[in-house]
Amino acid sequence: MKDFKIAFDKVLEMVKQKENFAFTRFSDGELAIMKNRHVILAEDHFIDGNYKGYGKYTIEEQKEFNPSIHQFCRQALLEAYKHNQDRYYKGICTGSDPHVGSENFRWMIKLHNGDHENLTFANLLINSNYKRFIEELVPIFQDRKIVYVVNQNANVKNLPFDIHKCFLIGSNCMINDFDLADKVSKYLQNKQDLVVLCSAASLSNFIIHKSYKLNSNNTFLDIGSCLNPLLGLEGWKYTRGYLTSYWMNSGSPFGKQVDYWR
Repeated sequence: MKDFKIAFDKVLEMVKQKENFAFTRFSDGELAIMKNRHVILAEDHFIDGNYKGYGKYTIEEQKEFNPSIHQFCRQALLEAYKHNQDRYYKGICTGSDPHVGSENFRWMIKLHNGDHENLTFANLLINSNYKRFIEELVPIFQDRKIVYVVNQNANVKNLPFDIHKCFLIGSNCMINDFDLADKVSKYLQNKQDLVVLCSAASLSNFIIHKSYKLNSNNTFLDIGSCLNPLLGLEGWKYTRGYLTSYWMNSGSPFGKQVDYWR
């Protein structure tokens, strides 16, 4: 049985000790793509398979996976998910996530051919662990060389640490910037002890998989939207409860949510 807090402790300690590893997230969006469902995040709605609902998504978050034309994206995602390597940690949706449920958790475990020590929580850096991410993990970045894969509309100058190298992405980056995974992996091929932060939706999975497989002497963290409030991106105020809980004291239950391995 895996523990949400202890799993974060492990990541924090590895970063502190400069032990290189990779953490890549297979959240609800990646789950839907691996299940080959049509996925759309549009300005005022989302589509997941046959379900359509209301949602507010800024240009940075908008995307589409169409199973009839984007199978290259799904195959790359499946390869990244099934890949096993020392200290290559894959965060998955657990049954405690209200958006997912235990049936999908079991599906992900089965797709992986069973539980594994390298499987962990997709929400590892957020929800009730987010406060620790901001207050304990982010300050360590001040003493490391940081590579950041981030949206072109982000302002990285307000971050509390310096950026050594920045790779910029646009909207629907998992499709439109698919080739960036090769560019990043080539850049990192002969480098070591860099910390690579990825805020690039499913493209983060491709980048981390290719780069870490080629050279495991760097650290990779799929941080999703964790730094959005510091990047001048307004969308975080509407779509991420764990962010509004911490930065706006919104009272969102996601700020206190503890994930369980079930």
